[in-house]
Amino acid sequence: MASSKLFLFSALLLLFFITINFTSAQQQPFRCNSAGATCNALVDYVSPNATTLSAIRTLFTIKNLRSLLGANNLPLSSTPPNFPIAANQTIKIPFPCICSNGTGISNRRPIYKIVHGDGLYHIAAEVFSGLVTFQQIQAVNKIPNADLIEEGQDLWIPLPCSCDDVDGQKVVHYGHVVAPGSLLEGIALHYNTSQETLLRLNNLATPQSLLAGAILDVPLRACSSTVNNNSMDYPLLVPNNTYVFTANNCVRCKCDAAMNWMLECESSQINASCPLIRCDNLYLGNVTSSSSDCNRTTCAYAGYNNNRTILTTLAMESTCPASDNKSSASAMGPGSWNGVVILIITTMMMMMMMMPFLD
Repeated sequence: MASSKLFLFSALLLLFFITINFTSAQQQPFRCNSAGATCNALVDYVSPNATTLSAIRTLFTIKNLRSLLGANNLPLSSTPPNFPIAANQTIKIPFPCICSNGTGISNRRPIYKIVHGDGLYHIAAEVFSGLVTFQQIQAVNKIPNADLIEEGQDLWIPLPCSCDDVDGQKVVHYGHVVAPGSLLEGIALHYNTSQETLLRLNNLATPQSLLAGAILDVPLRACSSTVNNNSMDYPLLVPNNTYVFTANNCVRCKCDAAMNWMLECESSQINASCPLIRCDNLYLGNVTSSSSDCNRTTCAYAGYNNNRTILTTLAMESTCPASDNKSSASAMGPGSWNGVVILIITTMMMMMMMMPFLD
C-alpha cells in the first residue's frame, strides 16, 4: 500500500509541475530581430479593479488622453478623463517599443513609482495584471535583490512588443490577452491574420497549446496610406478601428476596414496654430463625387517634414466593398486550456479521494 501512496503522490507532483510549465511557457517576451528598431505597439490591460481612463493613462505613462482614446476607438469630444472602467474590463494600451537582443520591450515606458507595501511580484502580477513578470522588471532595472526595493523608487516596466515585419508586411504588434474560452482560429479570424502566423510568432506547437490569460503576439494589419517614406511619421501604421494624431497634432487619421483598408485623414481641429491643409481646391479629407465604377479622388495626407510643412496629394481611391474584411468575426469558442485545467483538477480530486482506501 505504501508503494501505491508513493505512486499517487508522484502523480500529483507531476501534474503540479505540468501546470507550472504550461503557465511559464507563455511568459516569454516577444521576438524582435530588428535590432535597434523602434515602433508603436499595443497591449491589452485587464484592469483588476474599477478605475478611470485618467488613472490608466497615468499608470502607463501615456503622454495624452487622446492617444488612449484613439487606441480604443473612443470618441474624442465626448469621453472625459474620468470615464469609468469596470473591473476586469480590457483596455488597449498604446506605447513605444524598442528591439534589442532579439526581443522587444516598451521603450523606457511606463515608469512606475514604488509606494509603501509594494513588492516586485505585486507590481507585476497585480498592478500590471501579469503583463510582465517580476523577474523581467528586476532585470531591466538591474535590481540585485528582488526583496530590496525602496519606496519612491522609479521602475521601468518592460511591456512585451515587437517591430518585426510579418510575411514581408509592416504591422502593428498587439499583445492580446487571451480570454477564457478563446480558440486560436477564432482570434486569427477576428484580427485578420492566420492561425499559422500566430503559431509561428508565439512559438506554439499546436492550437491546443493556447492558454487563457496568455499574452499573444497578434500582428495587426494597418490601413494603406500615401505617406512618403521620407516623412517624419513614416511608416504611419494605423490598425483597424483605431485613430491617431500626427503632424504636430494637426492631422487625425483613422483606419476602418469597411473603407477598403484605406487610411482616412482630416484636419484634427484641436490645434489652433495648425495651417489650412489642402490640395488645390480640396481640403484634406475632402473627396470628389464618386463615379459609377466606385472610384473617387480624395485630398490625402502624405506626411510632414522637418520644417513642419504638411504634405498632401490627390489620390484615387476605390469605395467598392472590401472583400477581406474579417474584423467582425467572433474569437470565442471552447478553450483547450480550460479543458486541460478541468482534466488536471478532476484527476487530482479523484486521486485524493482514493487515498484513504489504500490503507
